[in-house]
Amino acid sequence: MVYRIYVEKKKGFDHEAQNLLGEVHGLLGIQSVTGLRILNRYDVEGVSEELFRSCIPTVFSEPPVDDTCDHCPEADVVFAVEYLPGQFDQRAASASECIQLISQGERPTVRTARVYLIAGNPTETELAQIKKYVINPVEAREASLSRKDTLQMEYPTPSTVETLTDFCALDEEGLANFVKEKGLAMDEADIAFCQKYFQSEQRDPTITEIRMIDTYWSDHCRHTTFGTILDEIEIRDVQVQKAFDHYLAMRKAVYAGRKKNMCLMDLATIGAKYLASIGKLKNLDESEEINACTVKIKCDVDGEEQDWLYLFKNETHNHPTEIEPFGGAATCIGGA
Repeated sequence: MVYRIYVEKKKGFDHEAQNLLGEVHGLLGIQSVTGLRILNRYDVEGVSEELFRSCIPTVFSEPPVDDTCDHCPEADVVFAVEYLPGQFDQRAASASECIQLISQGERPTVRTARVYLIAGNPTETELAQIKKYVINPVEAREASLSRKDTLQMEYPTPSTVETLTDFCALDEEGLANFVKEKGLAMDEADIAFCQKYFQSEQRDPTITEIRMIDTYWSDHCRHTTFGTILDEIEIRDVQVQKAFDHYLAMRKAVYAGRKKNMCLMDLATIGAKYLASIGKLKNLDESEEINACTVKIKCDVDGEEQDWLYLFKNETHNHPTEIEPFGGAATCIGGA
């Protein structure tokens, strides 16, 4: 049995809905919308009705500031938004954990959605604008308004993996079209490199191989931005120029007699490299897995002296802001 509850902020506490209404008027220029409400919808499976009801005023809502109802209120326009399958839903996860703490039993399945109630008579074009504004296709989609019989997710059984016939025979234009058709993150040089590799293997790749390479070479994992070659730099700030000149001097000492491309990653790591080159990082651990700085140290473990590695690492947030600005910035709020 799937139980459902809708939760809405009371008048005076509905700041999110009123702010969105202001954005619809001011940013989107849609004046046909006269009112807007936002509800959080919870679907819960794996609990008794008694437990579900007891959680409404404790887990799903705060009675002083929230109203709850079993059925979606009527409005001129109603649509809902849910996370894509596989995307982490913090609200659903927290609700599920809280219910388990109360029941001391199995953790139930919880799914959530945001329901938007619009008053007015927006045209189809205006409604499409509003949906585009509130639905981020990177992580969410429009959700069904109907009730669910179960929250269990069904996935199709994978069929035989497709082999990309004639991939190795594509010309430059063909490769460019291939990247566009498949929606790959690779640039033309990346896909040409892939083709050259599979030509050496004397076989065409599967779509799984291309997708895997595309993921691991994307800026999300590989941080290609940091490896972009800097061949023309203009600085207009005196202090920044002074710091850059210091960087150039360290480069000259570190890379004496050999050519090294300049990039953001080199700017970030030149300090450690320079200190190592002048003997200031004698305990530096150098291996094929290159981190910002890993130092060999001795650790007392329950009275026994052991060899340990002390790692200093700059970790980027895991959703590049240049690809997905709002979600990217949000993942960095907790610290990088």
